[in-house]
Amino acid sequence: MSGTPEMEDKLRERIIAQPNVILEDQDLMRALIAANERSMGNNIVDLRGIAMERLEARLDRLEDTHRSVIAAAYDNLAGTNQVHRAILRMLDPVEFEVFLRDLGGEVADILRVDSMKLVLETVQNENDPTIKRLGTVLSVAETGFVRRYLTDGRNAAPRQVTLRQIHEGDPRVYGQDAAYLRSEACLMLDFGEGRLPGMLAMGAEDPHQFSPQQGTDLLAFFAGVFERAMRRWLS
Repeated sequence: MSGTPEMEDKLRERIIAQPNVILEDQDLMRALIAANERSMGNNIVDLRGIAMERLEARLDRLEDTHRSVIAAAYDNLAGTNQVHRAILRMLDPVEFEVFLRDLGGEVADILRVDSMKLVLETVQNENDPTIKRLGTVLSVAETGFVRRYLTDGRNAAPRQVTLRQIHEGDPRVYGQDAAYLRSEACLMLDFGEGRLPGMLAMGAEDPHQFSPQQGTDLLAFFAGVFERAMRRWLS
């Protein structure tokens, strides 16, 4: 009587009829290869098995890269839709006060930021009744503030979009929200010839929401649309 277990006829017939069932099962193929290597003994090196292991490792790396690329594509698409929705909402108001109120409300909610502030350089005092009437979204600053803020006081040209992590927000920009913020996106605004620059500041409590390693294309596009909308109001 043989000590080798015999394969059931039904199972054997199924394997012959559908060999792909085994070939496409990675765990089963590994088990078969391991059994084949044991049957050959320790004095034989199976180059084919080594090559297959290396190919499997490369395939695993390619699959990981594939998943990462797909995830990044979905994130980029979601970010694009998010910015587009915010722009459409921003263009709805027909009055400047409503425009500013929505900026700190629905537009900030769509972009998922915890604080949204518009900083305008001006020679007017922040206690001016006109400025007070425009609500808490608007912050006014002296001439040169935006450049110093974006460059941390260094003698360098400011970027249109600055992403960075912060210990806490600047009260001159974020007011009472400053203490809770841990990252920010700052968009430098050009309102046209003869006008002082401005800045749109987005603050987040999540320290990882904005960081220098992230792309800035979508926020640069948002800044360009915002500039054009503001020029309409300023004129």
